[in-house]
Amino acid sequence: MADLPENEQFVATYLREIGVQTPVSLFASTSTDSVPSVSNQAVPEVPLQSVEVAGESAAVAEAPVIIPSSEPVSDVAVDAADISVLENLAVRASSCRLCALAETRKKVVFGTGSPDADLVFIGEAPGRDEDIKGEPFVGKAGRLLDRMLMAMGLEREQVYIMNTVKCRPPNNRDPKGDEVQACNLWFEQQLELLQPKMICLLGRVAAQTVLKSDAPLGSLRGRWHDYNGIPVWVTYHPAYLLRSPKQKQKGWQDLQVLLARQREMRG
Repeated sequence: MADLPENEQFVATYLREIGVQTPVSLFASTSTDSVPSVSNQAVPEVPLQSVEVAGESAAVAEAPVIIPSSEPVSDVAVDAADISVLENLAVRASSCRLCALAETRKKVVFGTGSPDADLVFIGEAPGRDEDIKGEPFVGKAGRLLDRMLMAMGLEREQVYIMNTVKCRPPNNRDPKGDEVQACNLWFEQQLELLQPKMICLLGRVAAQTVLKSDAPLGSLRGRWHDYNGIPVWVTYHPAYLLRSPKQKQKGWQDLQVLLARQREMRG
């Protein structure tokens, strides 16, 4: 590895940490022939298959009862010049009690990263570690996501990371329909304020929720979707990749297509 250029050595190091053994270097060529297709057609080199995302089991704790405000973001009064509308929305969401998850959560997990990011990653719901810290993707799956971002040449602070549901479902079960519907109040306003150029959905639950589809993950991967005019790409949840390391190569192929699209949009 000592003979590799510095940027290729960097990528090779992080791909090894992720578990990809035979990566295709993103820096090998800048010609259009080497860039994966980013059209709405299926990507042939990415095999499609259905997967399930399951979280780890853990005890839940009660949260104090706080009565929230639920008016639309356009009616939010920003109290100080140094508080953005997005931060104000996060403060309001922190006291939400629109569904039963408020009874068992520890913290509302709103989102983290750059509010000006071109790329937003969206998972399904907070897990145990996220519920404790109040930040998305901070456990084992979060550390893998960080390494995946590094392999793309990105840091957590350069993207925005969030979930479809802001409170942890008991025992990390899938969010219920009424919970998703209640949290959609915050989700839609959050994305409207972020105005990303691309969205990457992590896992089956996030993909089905945002795309309003009951299709399996295998049929949603490998092609571009649309959310209110924003290009949407679907890949595996990092938690699934931790349980199924043989799928990391396919996950890396997904990220290559995502990165190629981002470079194309930046010109």
